[in-house]
Amino acid sequence: MSAAEDYLLLGLRLGRHVDGLVDAYYGPPELKEQADAEELVPPEQLVADAAALCDRLEDGWLRDQVSGCWTYARVLAGEPLSYSDEVEGCYGVRPERTPESVYEQAHAELDELLPGEGSLYERRQAWRERHLCPGEQAVAVVRDLLPLLQARTAELVDLPDGERVTLESVTDEPWWAFNYYLGDARSRVVLNADVPTTGLDLLTLATHEVYPGHHTEHAVKEHLLGIEERLQLVPTPQALLSEGIAELGLEIVLDDATREEAYAIIRGHGLALVDPALARRITDAAERLGTVAVNVALAIHEGGMSEGEAADYIARWNLRPLNEARRSVSFLTDPTWRAYAITYTKGEELCRAYVAGNPARFRRLLTEPVRIRELLSAA
Repeated sequence: MSAAEDYLLLGLRLGRHVDGLVDAYYGPPELKEQADAEELVPPEQLVADAAALCDRLEDGWLRDQVSGCWTYARVLAGEPLSYSDEVEGCYGVRPERTPESVYEQAHAELDELLPGEGSLYERRQAWRERHLCPGEQAVAVVRDLLPLLQARTAELVDLPDGERVTLESVTDEPWWAFNYYLGDARSRVVLNADVPTTGLDLLTLATHEVYPGHHTEHAVKEHLLGIEERLQLVPTPQALLSEGIAELGLEIVLDDATREEAYAIIRGHGLALVDPALARRITDAAERLGTVAVNVALAIHEGGMSEGEAADYIARWNLRPLNEARRSVSFLTDPTWRAYAITYTKGEELCRAYVAGNPARFRRLLTEPVRIRELLSAA
């Protein structure tokens, strides 16, 4: 059996221990049939298997993936890894606490930008409520945005023939939206109707999950690369790169003119879109609050912060209702996702530094197995 096949089997065996650890599999069906049919492989054996496979591999992308699996298998086996060591072992980057002065500065800027009267929290909520999209309408808005985003993405990278996406609404999930990549250039994208979402949020969601984000990356790489790319695992460097691509995608594919086209589509659904230029400035300021989740994860898993204290921290700094903050805490304490918080902000930071405004570099991220080590050297 090839090293790539051994890696796929290792990942599938890991995935049987934790629901959702395998984000997507569209490799050789016989390997999945084998993994599903056999007795559950103990974590201790998976630790040994991952270590042995690492020893067989040359330094490169696949070895990085196996190393992430090895780290997660050690966690499953009960090894006393710190949270920071777990994150670094899985993703190749070490989490760092952001000083609260960064959030204070973001709050000060938002205080200047947000119109109306009342506290900063009240004005932030009033701004969002003014632009909210009813949950049942969100799928229709995203569906109408996709042709524009698909056309823009096709100018950047060749999309496989017949690639397609279906959209659905769900409830009672710890995340906002999810791309279930099905293989054969097909994705099922689901939106969590429980999460209050604005029209501009839906534009971000569409670029993140579909064009030029997760659907695009997976479809293109399935078409161009080997079978080792046909397994999407949560605790691996591949996930950090994917989130970075998805977070950066909107600013790569939409210029000012096509943003206006997207805004017209959103308004066409009867949604308020007040002063998009101001909205972008507000969004940019609020983005500096993105690392709040990493601070909280470190505080919970290494500092002994309670879930109640964590929800209060998120609500305070992210200017969010407490029920939304509690949903975020459930994500940060979920066995599948607890280490994942770093992938969004650090992935975007590294991809932005690497791309540096050059579409050809973004195209490379969509078409090649780029290592996190290479992104770190460009940061």
